[in-house]
Amino acid sequence: MGDDGQQTERHDYESGVQLEDGMELRVWLRLLTCTNLLDGAARHGLKQAADTTLPRFDILAQLERHDGPMSMGDLSKRLMVSNGNITGLVDRLAREGHVKRTPSPDDRRVQMVSLTRQGAKFFAGLAKHHRDWVEGMMSDLSADEMKSLYTLLARLKQSILTAESRTTPEA
Repeated sequence: MGDDGQQTERHDYESGVQLEDGMELRVWLRLLTCTNLLDGAARHGLKQAADTTLPRFDILAQLERHDGPMSMGDLSKRLMVSNGNITGLVDRLAREGHVKRTPSPDDRRVQMVSLTRQGAKFFAGLAKHHRDWVEGMMSDLSADEMKSLYTLLARLKQSILTAESRTTPEA
């Protein structure tokens, strides 16, 4: 339900699937639907728990997992977004005291970003909430089902990569 008590409409990619549609299309649409549901729940949870956003969480997660400061360029590559997208988010996180920016000792034009002590503490709380949400969303699956799903998704990932390599011309 939305804040106004009305039922919130969710976009379900599977709603238009026809019986004659191939299983490949049905699986793809099911994956898209699940991804959107997981993404929406994570975004909602982050907003409720800490009035923050998924992109900000992603930046903090990358910094937390990296050993030492990261350049803005490396951060944008890891998140697969442009430097322009990262700059505003990092600026806001810095104003809030969660990250600090310093010039690279090797090239003063390059900005290095790292978590502050406050940012690490903030992220640890968010990460715990995130783990709890994910566990809750998957709680109806048994351990064996989770393992099977993980294995099947790994096979799907490899199938996609193999198909891409067949269609991508070599440089």
